[in-house]
Amino acid sequence: MSQSTVLRTAFWVILVAFLAWDYTHSQPVDLRFEAPLIAAGSGVAVQGGHCSMPD
Repeated sequence: MSQSTVLRTAFWVILVAFLAWDYTHSQPVDLRFEAPLIAAGSGVAVQGGHCSMPD
């Protein structure tokens, strides 16, 4: 195998291992408390939405 093939394979193995580790160690995402995607990076806190859902 050439060096580029080894590096490419190592990259993907490390990436998949990191994603698997992150998935197993992260808390589940509560979509009720996430800001809408349109507000990403605006710095403005979300006001309203999900008003029909109980607290």
